[in-house]
Amino acid sequence: MDLPASFEHTMRQLLGVDYEAFREALLGEPAVSIRVNRDKWSEGVPYERVPWAAEGYYLPERPAFTFDPLLHAGSYYVQEASSMFVEQAVRQHLGTARVALDLCAAPGGKSTLLRSLLPDECVLVSNEVMRPRAQVLAENITKWGHPRCMVTSNYPADFTLLGPLFDLILVDAPCSGEGMFRKDETAVAEWSPENVAVCWQRQRDILTDIWPTLRPGGLLIYSTCTFNTAEDEENVRWMMDELGATLLPIETAPSWGITPSLVPADVAHAYRFLPGRTRGEGFFLAALRKPADAPAEHQGDAPKAKRGKKEKTKRPAMPVPAECKGWLTTNDYTFKVQDTDVVALPTDMEELHAILSERLYVLKAGITLAELKGRDALPAHELAMSTALRPDAFTRCELSYADALRYLRREAIALPSDMPRGFVIVTYRNIPLGFVKNIGNRANNLYPQEWRIRSGHLPESEVSVLVNEN
Repeated sequence: MDLPASFEHTMRQLLGVDYEAFREALLGEPAVSIRVNRDKWSEGVPYERVPWAAEGYYLPERPAFTFDPLLHAGSYYVQEASSMFVEQAVRQHLGTARVALDLCAAPGGKSTLLRSLLPDECVLVSNEVMRPRAQVLAENITKWGHPRCMVTSNYPADFTLLGPLFDLILVDAPCSGEGMFRKDETAVAEWSPENVAVCWQRQRDILTDIWPTLRPGGLLIYSTCTFNTAEDEENVRWMMDELGATLLPIETAPSWGITPSLVPADVAHAYRFLPGRTRGEGFFLAALRKPADAPAEHQGDAPKAKRGKKEKTKRPAMPVPAECKGWLTTNDYTFKVQDTDVVALPTDMEELHAILSERLYVLKAGITLAELKGRDALPAHELAMSTALRPDAFTRCELSYADALRYLRREAIALPSDMPRGFVIVTYRNIPLGFVKNIGNRANNLYPQEWRIRSGHLPESEVSVLVNEN
């Protein structure tokens, strides 16, 4: 990989005598890491811990993740280790929170991390402006399984009229991607000083748009996966000067290898992950507090137009089938039919859902329980993924590894002859994979067509990352 000459010049000036070690590491192999979902996987994990993340682990090599059923079941997420440092900012500075926003959330790594860290009663709103990426985000949020999540697809400016709604905002800003050079050669090819200039200005626009939605005293976490100071420390200094933000210290251990701010005069509490010093990819993070006495920005009265959403002719709401209301572990939900979907929304999320739905495009909220087809309620895959599913709501059938892959490819599978007819949840290592409908001589595979494993390749041996039996 040939690094851009102007990038090398800038980094040499920034790092001085440490540049050659940095460059050698940047051209080396990246670390591989995962983060475990403890709402689904309660057993031990046989790997070295990521020191700044309670459920982060380094793998000795990169397995064929596609062929691990537990990944598709949401038992873990493949996440770059450096970005897990968000956990320290949240643990050390958040406290209580009612509503949190991950503004630039796709594909979902930091959102699933936030969901595992936030108070259980807190609602997480995950946003992605690009609609195809928002669909991927919704898929990963669904697999993670927590019911108190919403996915939106809007520009940052669309949030401004909401007023001070969020206790926590994570802005993992679109950037020039220098920290991804050793993982993504496209990032190298697309890099230029001109693109860096575009990025730092766009980042300030994003921060300007979203700052009014942070409550006084609220926490904003700003991060990038780049190295230059224009997108990193200089933007933090701008937030302090122009927005009145207070920069917060984050306690770290020397053994973590985290580099402090490279322009420490007035941006002392910023944190860099540099290849060669830290076991992870390039990353930058700063935590900032909005003053508790900051004046509350005006919440507009006029709703924003919903991007890409056409008005539909309203029709009478269909009744919610009684059996659907018994599928969850508690009764603290409001049930409704949206088009032909039966949706369960935690009751105390209703007001927030109404506010966001009026002004934003909401892609997902709560739990989709079923699709209505005639008089039948076809259980939704999202229900099988949810941690709110009552364990005994449906018969369960444990699959072998080979059958689990067949199921995830949406191929036909055979259930034991004594399995009752009707809807059955198939599991792998006792973790739900989804639904089938057992009709006696065969089982109809109900795995989402768009999520299926498309590769016809068969691994030489079983891939089960969380259970290393080799």
